[in-house]
Amino acid sequence: MINLADYDALTHQIIGCAMRVQRTMSSGFPEVIYQRALQIELQKQGIASEREVELSVYYQGEKVGARRADFLVDSRVLVELKAVAALTSAHQAQLLGYLEAFRIQVGLLLNFGAIRLEYKRLLKNTPIP
Repeated sequence: MINLADYDALTHQIIGCAMRVQRTMSSGFPEVIYQRALQIELQKQGIASEREVELSVYYQGEKVGARRADFLVDSRVLVELKAVAALTSAHQAQLLGYLEAFRIQVGLLLNFGAIRLEYKRLLKNTPIP
């Protein structure tokens, strides 16, 4: 069973970095611009992260391929970025699928396309509301 307290400080730091990017840049840019800016902000804060990291995808314990994730932070939190008007259940389903396939417990969904930063922390095997 996952201990969420082990992830609280890190996910709050990531969200704080994303808020600084959103305040500085506002909305209206493509996702890749926010990705690059977030990478700079994470580095400035001393948070270990990999951008566009290729991770193995598993099905029933067997590797079936690989996909790129926007960020893997501290080798334990998967971060997916969006630049859309609003997050949808499809975005959440994508991140939950990635968590399962990549065998990662916690993910953050960050949307820079809205007027204010939207974010959701999702846990592997969590039902979508």
